[in-house]
Amino acid sequence: MDAKEVSAHWESNAETWTMLSRAGHDRYRDALNTPAFLAMLPTVAGLKGLDLGCGEGTNTRAVARLGASMTGLDIAPTFLRHARDAERRDPLGIDYVLGDGLTLPFADGSFDFVTAFMSMMDMVDQAAVLREVTRILKPGGFLQFSILHPCFVPPTRRNIRDEHGVPVAIELADYFDESDGRVERWLFSGLSPEQQATLTPFAVPRFHRTLSTWVAMIVGAGLRIEAFGEPMASEEVAAAEPIVADTRVAPIFLHVLAKRPMTP
Repeated sequence: MDAKEVSAHWESNAETWTMLSRAGHDRYRDALNTPAFLAMLPTVAGLKGLDLGCGEGTNTRAVARLGASMTGLDIAPTFLRHARDAERRDPLGIDYVLGDGLTLPFADGSFDFVTAFMSMMDMVDQAAVLREVTRILKPGGFLQFSILHPCFVPPTRRNIRDEHGVPVAIELADYFDESDGRVERWLFSGLSPEQQATLTPFAVPRFHRTLSTWVAMIVGAGLRIEAFGEPMASEEVAAAEPIVADTRVAPIFLHVLAKRPMTP
């Protein structure tokens, strides 16, 4: 699968994804993943940042509200249309650009930092994308990205629940299957059966990589890993948002902070 095919899948998802996520149905994002990502993010006030795979711009806007001057980039025109509409309604100084991570349309050393919220596991040739990110970062700049946890969300995963429906374990398989462009079809799990019956499932191409492959790609791109994050819902969050309770069994997301050294 190439970047053009990935773009077509995300363009087909974009309208429904925007509608549902903005209506509050992406509970993993809103209740756990984004708050944990922002808590881990270094100070960005006064810095110039790129949000890679920005989607409809919700997370780009969250980073901009921390004081950063943001650019968002995505491969799906419909996502960018919704992001620009939000910017017109409530200006935060964000510029949105159509493009993909393989050939970032920016000069060397253009940005102080890059964020990528849950986008890089869906990109063709992540090693090349990471090299492009390194190129556009200033020396000393950083990349922070979130992905499905390669160890605990491989291509095959199933929650195991007790008689009360509480997640108690997970079943995993195909960890070493690094197939390119495996298309998964799903909708946000909090939707009712009636809602799901009226919607076409998302078609999400995945490019799963093992943890060791991710580390090798990051280091091979010339970045230095600074920190990992594995968000877990607190007891209070899990009680309020039962959908995310399975993150108390094992993490679903991995957050990575890496820096471009000041000198090669």
